[in-house]
Amino acid sequence: MGRSGKRYVEAAKLVNKDVLYGVADAVDLVKQLAKAKFDETVDVAVRLGVDSKKQDQSVRGVVVLPHGTGKTKRVLVFAKGEKAREAEQAGADYVGDSDMIAKIQQGWLDFDVCVATPDMMGEVGKLGRILGGKGLMPNPKSGTVTADVTKALQEIKAGKIQFRLDRAGQIHAPIGKASFGAEQLANNLKALMDALVRAKPATAKGVYIKAVSISATMGPSVRIDPTTYR
Repeated sequence: MGRSGKRYVEAAKLVNKDVLYGVADAVDLVKQLAKAKFDETVDVAVRLGVDSKKQDQSVRGVVVLPHGTGKTKRVLVFAKGEKAREAEQAGADYVGDSDMIAKIQQGWLDFDVCVATPDMMGEVGKLGRILGGKGLMPNPKSGTVTADVTKALQEIKAGKIQFRLDRAGQIHAPIGKASFGAEQLANNLKALMDALVRAKPATAKGVYIKAVSISATMGPSVRIDPTTYR
């Protein structure tokens, strides 16, 4: 096991592991602990009371963070004709059809999100192994397979993120940058948690939100009182 750096160790001393912090105090502390020379991302980790092995207890969804993520996403749109022109006008970073498919098959992956019009999915399906393994495959449930490419692009550029339950029964997602104001981070966290509560499977029993913690990229995690969201 690797040893923690001196800066991390010093920051960890400021976190009381026996305390479940309120949202405002947790956000303030995480901002205080973000001492790296770059603008650290603030992430949230949520442990859910669901069985990740059961298909009917899978949790996934999307949410538009009111203050964005602090990161500009590069968006690729698979579209033809008029829809391709619409995507270009709406601010897509890359637009194409068979040419882009061939480029990706050759190893190009210089983008963060893929959007596809429904008529393109027959061809885009060829990229399932490449895009699926990296979480980039367009999906109707996440709003990335749509005829309304303008709306999709606007939401993504505004701060739309996807969340999905991992094998350990946890959700991990970014809620902004350490340079954000405390209120901005708190509002983004609330938007994400509200979306998670709405996504609760009907078959989930017992306590749904079991644990919540936030942390900056290089800092220790700070636990938030999960009863805030019950």
